[in-house]
Amino acid sequence: MYINEFKDYLLFERNYSELTVRAYVDDVVAFSVFCKDEYGSTDLVKVAYGEIRQWIVLMVGQLVSNRSINRKMSSLKAYYVFLQKIEILQVNPMARHKALKLTSKTKIPFSEVEVLDVFEFFEGELSDFSQLRDRLIIELLYTTGMRRIELVELSIGSLDLSSKTIKVLGKRSKERILPLLAVTVSLLRRYLDEYRRLYDFVLEAPLFKTDKGVKIYENFVFRLINTYFRKVTVKNSVSPHVLRHSFATHLLNNGADLNSVKELLGHSSLAATQVYTHNSIAQLSQVYKKAHPRNKK
Repeated sequence: MYINEFKDYLLFERNYSELTVRAYVDDVVAFSVFCKDEYGSTDLVKVAYGEIRQWIVLMVGQLVSNRSINRKMSSLKAYYVFLQKIEILQVNPMARHKALKLTSKTKIPFSEVEVLDVFEFFEGELSDFSQLRDRLIIELLYTTGMRRIELVELSIGSLDLSSKTIKVLGKRSKERILPLLAVTVSLLRRYLDEYRRLYDFVLEAPLFKTDKGVKIYENFVFRLINTYFRKVTVKNSVSPHVLRHSFATHLLNNGADLNSVKELLGHSSLAATQVYTHNSIAQLSQVYKKAHPRNKK
């Protein structure tokens, strides 16, 4: 399958981050498993587009989102381009593939009241490591806007409490420094005191650990956000990304400029940040209609 060579190609020639490489490889391996189950072979060099199409059909039947399917197809496309590059393959089976259509969905952020309601669950209940950890995860996601995977990959060394900042590793291994609020720094100090009591305190150690003492993972964070926010909201979509969306929307609602929010989110262009302005404009419109004298009867 040339998986190790494919990894090196993505890392050193395409300059992809280790997280991206891991996702690409996982997708190719998943397709290999499908081929073995369906066709009794893991030789992806001999695959025809019809077999790829059957994998798509299977995933659609399993209610995998079009966005996720498109990502897996991008991984396969990169894999077959690589096989062509090293002259293992002449005809790319992905050559005539077209991405599935995506429906544009406006994500509804949590309200400021909903976020505050979640924080109230922890009032007076931060008596052990797990409670401090859960509270701090929600705090960091909401007050910095960092991505879920960025939070998972934080280490003790990511923190600089003297300057009230935290360093995160974003997409394409791009680092950015995020400011921390005084209340967040105070909570971090309490958490780190408890951390020292339980675990080795070294800069390379993961900042967040599960109750079993191992590094947290993306689904852990997803479940945590669902557990707490389902108690305060009836919104259909409840996830760490909605909390990131809420961070951006609340900043814009309270007067932050778009470019500053772009830098905090780690977006490469303003176009990616503008999606967060929808709800800000909606709120501004309400204020405008209430305040403008021409709208008064």
